[in-house]
Amino acid sequence: MTEKNRAARPSLRIALVASFAALYIVLSLISPFIPAIGIPEIKIRLEASFASLFGFVLGPYLGASAAFIGTLGATMLHGATLFDLIFVFNPTFNALIVGFIRRKKWKVAFAMFALTVLVFWLSPICAPLSEYWYVGLVANFDKILALLLIIPINIILNLRKKDESRHEVSASLSFLLIFLLTFVGNQADAALGNDIFAMPTVYEGLFSLPLDVTRWLFTVSPFIYPVIRIIQAFVAASLGLPLMRALKRLKIYDIVL
Repeated sequence: MTEKNRAARPSLRIALVASFAALYIVLSLISPFIPAIGIPEIKIRLEASFASLFGFVLGPYLGASAAFIGTLGATMLHGATLFDLIFVFNPTFNALIVGFIRRKKWKVAFAMFALTVLVFWLSPICAPLSEYWYVGLVANFDKILALLLIIPINIILNLRKKDESRHEVSASLSFLLIFLLTFVGNQADAALGNDIFAMPTVYEGLFSLPLDVTRWLFTVSPFIYPVIRIIQAFVAASLGLPLMRALKRLKIYDIVL
């Protein structure tokens, strides 16, 4: 890398974080949202799935920074409520997990994601665990699947690196990689959301929901939310692949990664 590139690296990183954060805000203006089951105050926003792309392109720290700034900006733009602010770190966690996987630090991502899933089983929703263990399993089966996908994703990343050295990266392999990473990132976002909602101060204090109703909401959610996560991943991968190629042609990866 030349001295000029070294000097440009910090300013380019700042510019990229600002640009991706702005992109998130713009997407929040045009993207649809889906209200959570039984809780219309909580909205599942399509733009949140693009946080995975931030982590993929910018890495864990810059990607998470862009996701946080973008999420906070979008939340404020739409009129921040406490219902929104409690989940403002979720897209950041998404970008962080995907960024670590992208940087070949998949064990760090795996541990962080696994801990997030485990925390739910320690919440009042699953207490006593001997009686309500099934709530944790039903609410997290798709998150556990996403967690296990981190291992084959790492294998695909290694295959992709070998193909890149021969200039033979196929579109299908790139799309599959982005799709899987986005699915994992979105599920990490959802796992953190589960942990937040499982806090008594949130489900009981903020949403005025009794414990039995909250458990019921977690047991019916798997019939819908995994499908939503798959759709989110497909849309993000479809739009993200051209973006990745454009950035690669501009040699952005040479500066950021």
